[in-house]
Amino acid sequence: MPPLVPMRRRPSRPLRNGAAPARPPGRRIGLLGGSFNPAHEGHRHISLLALKRLGLHEVWWLVSPQNPLKPRAGMAAFEERLAAAREAARDRRLRVTDIERRLGSRYSIDTVTRLRRRFPRDRMVWIVGADNLTTLADWRRWPALFAALPIAVVDRWPYSRYAVAVKPAKRFARQRLAERRAPGLALRKPPAWMLIHGPLHPASATMLRAGAGAAGS
Repeated sequence: MPPLVPMRRRPSRPLRNGAAPARPPGRRIGLLGGSFNPAHEGHRHISLLALKRLGLHEVWWLVSPQNPLKPRAGMAAFEERLAAAREAARDRRLRVTDIERRLGSRYSIDTVTRLRRRFPRDRMVWIVGADNLTTLADWRRWPALFAALPIAVVDRWPYSRYAVAVKPAKRFARQRLAERRAPGLALRKPPAWMLIHGPLHPASATMLRAGAGAAGS
């Protein structure tokens, strides 16, 4: 990840292990976790939409060494996925990082907890596609994720049609915010979440892998 130019007087000190760049205080950061197997235009589309609608300074792509809910079979090597994600980002506001590997974190809630400790002055939002909201109840300590930071669920057809009916959405129904409040979501005290709509993008990692397999057959 390229170094940042300090916004004000004193530059922030980088972490000793180089896990992520130092940040000036008060940044609003979106966190997009995933296997990125491979990264594609859909990831970029969601990230740019979140930057615009949520008033974020950056979106970090947290490339997972191995998603506990996904099989190892068919999973590209971590370095390959990381390099491909950096090529796909193509925007200085989209930061591709291997911080989950450096932290030794396997679960999103552990990653979020450690990031908030390391960057206490920054305001973070968890970004998730509507398709992943439908499986969020399978994540480790998923209620704690809602309690840790605000969550933005980005529209993905056709999942958003029934995303609000799944267990996490029902449990935190009273904490759902109107979409018009999107610019202030990062500043909200959790639990707070909303569904973000925008132009849809058809790309998915599953479709890309299937296409690659067909091309190589």
